[in-house]
Amino acid sequence: MAKLLSCVLGPRLYKIYRERETDRAASSVSGAPAAVPAPSSSSWDTYYQPRALEKHADSILALASVFWSISYYSSPFAFFYLYRKGYLSLSKVVPFSHYAGTLLLLLAGVACLRGIGRWTNPQYRQFITILEATHRNQSAENKRQLANYNFDFRSWPVDFHWEEPSSRKESRGGPSRRGVALLRPEPLHRGTADTFLNRVKKLPCQITSYLVAHTLGRRMLYPGSVYLLQKALMPVLLQGQARLVEECNGRRAKLLACDGNEIDTMFVDRRGTAEPQGQKLVICCEGNAGFYEVGCVSTPLEAGYSVLGWNHPGFAGSTGVPFPQNEANAMDVVVQFAIHRLGFQPQDIVIYAWSIGGFTATWAAMSYPDISAVILDASFDDLVPLALKVMPDSWRVLVTRTGPVLLIRRTKDEIITTTVPEDIMSNRGNDLLLKLLQFRYPRVMVEEGLRAVRQWLEASSQLEEASIYSRWEVEEDWCLSVLRSYQAEHGPDFPWSVGEDMSADGRRQLALFLARKHLHNFEATHCTPLPAQHFQMPWHL
Repeated sequence: MAKLLSCVLGPRLYKIYRERETDRAASSVSGAPAAVPAPSSSSWDTYYQPRALEKHADSILALASVFWSISYYSSPFAFFYLYRKGYLSLSKVVPFSHYAGTLLLLLAGVACLRGIGRWTNPQYRQFITILEATHRNQSAENKRQLANYNFDFRSWPVDFHWEEPSSRKESRGGPSRRGVALLRPEPLHRGTADTFLNRVKKLPCQITSYLVAHTLGRRMLYPGSVYLLQKALMPVLLQGQARLVEECNGRRAKLLACDGNEIDTMFVDRRGTAEPQGQKLVICCEGNAGFYEVGCVSTPLEAGYSVLGWNHPGFAGSTGVPFPQNEANAMDVVVQFAIHRLGFQPQDIVIYAWSIGGFTATWAAMSYPDISAVILDASFDDLVPLALKVMPDSWRVLVTRTGPVLLIRRTKDEIITTTVPEDIMSNRGNDLLLKLLQFRYPRVMVEEGLRAVRQWLEASSQLEEASIYSRWEVEEDWCLSVLRSYQAEHGPDFPWSVGEDMSADGRRQLALFLARKHLHNFEATHCTPLPAQHFQMPWHL
C-alpha cells in the first residue's frame, strides 16, 4: 500500500537513459555500496513506456493543466466579462463552486488511476524505489542510479545549497536570504525633496508599473518562463537533455539559491580528455527564451571546453520567476557550485552569455573579479525602456571590469538593432564596445580615435574592415609595444592614460587596434547558433 501511494504522489517519468560507459565502470568497482539493483539493460534503449492506464490518465491531467494555464492568463478578462453579465452574484457563484469541486474530485480520481497504472509497471516501481532511497540517503551510488532517469525535476533532491561553502557561513558580507547585492535606489535629482506629498503623487505610477512588470512585462521580457511555451517545447528539451547525458556524459544537479529558488543545471566535464581547453569551465548564460538543453552550451562543447549550463528561474526545471534579483541570486549559486563543488578555480572559469544573458554575466564579473574572461554574444548596452532601473548599472559593471572581454556582434541581428537589421550602426553592441573602450582608454578614445572606430564599425564586410584598417596604416607591433610598456610601468588596473602625449595618428591606430581585439563580427541573425570556430578566448596582453 505504501508503494501504491508513492506511485500516486510520485513525479512523472519521461525517459530512462541508455547506460553509459562511465556508469558501467562505476557499477563494476569492487566495494561499491549496494543501494538499489540497477535497471536491466533492456530498459535503457528508449523513452519510458507507460502502461495504457497511466498514459491516458497523464493525457487527461496534462490537458487539465493546459486549460488551467489558459484560464489563469485570461482570468482578468473573464472576471470583467462575468461582472458585466451579472454572473458574480452569490446565487450564481455557489452552483459554480459545486461544479468546480466535482471537477477537482474527478481529477483526483484520474490521478489515483494513474498511480495504479504506475504501480503495475515494474520500470516505474524500480524508479520510485531509487528516488525514495536517494531522498533518504544521498550516497554517490544512489545519485548515480537516479541520474539514469529523467523525471519531473521538482522531485529531484537538492545537490548544492547556497550556504554550503564555509566561507559563506563565516562572512558577514555574503548573500542573505534577501538576496545578493544588486539593486540600488534611484538617485534623487539635485534640489528634489523626497517629501510625503511627492511620494503620494508617485504612488499611482509606482503601483501601475509594478503590476505591468509583474504580469505582462515579465512575460514579454522572458517569454521562456511562460508555461504554455515550455509545454510546447517539452519534446525538444527532453531530446536535448538526452543528448547531453548520453552523448556528452552530462551530470544534472539541483542548486538551492539564497531566495529559495531551485536552479536546474547541467555539467559536462572535459578535464579528463587530452584537449587542454577542457581544463577551463565555460558557464553559459542563456537568452530570454533559451534553455541549456538547446541553447548556447553547444558552442563551447564543440570547442572542447568543460561546460556548466543553467536555466533561468522559472525556466524548465528551475523554480521562481526571472526578476533581476532572482537572476543574480541564481548566478551566484551557480558560480559557487562551480568553485566549491566542481573544483574549478575562478582563474579557470569563463562566462559566456548570449543576448540578455549578458546581465547575469556582467553581474558575475563584478562579484567575482578573478574570473578568467567574459564573452558576450549578441548582447547590448542598455535595455531601456524594459528594465531601465537595473540594466544600465549592470552594464557599467562590464566597462569597469579589468579582465579580458570579447564582444561578438552579429551583422544581421534583427533583435538588438533599433532600425532594421541591415543598418549595422543601429546595433546596440556598437554602443557597448564604445563605452568599454572609452572607460578603459579615455585618452585614446578622443575625437579622432572615436571617429576612426565608428568608421570601422560601419563596415558591413571583412573587406571593408580591412580597407579601413589599412587606410590608417595600423602597425600592430607598435600598438602592442606601447600597451605592454604602459602596463609594465603602471599596472593592469583601468582606466589607462595611454595616448595622453600621442599624436592624432597614433591614437587612431591604437583605437582601431583595440576595437578589433575587443569585438569580432559574425555574419548571422540573432538566434543562429555560434559555430565552435568563432568561440575564442578574449584578447589580453
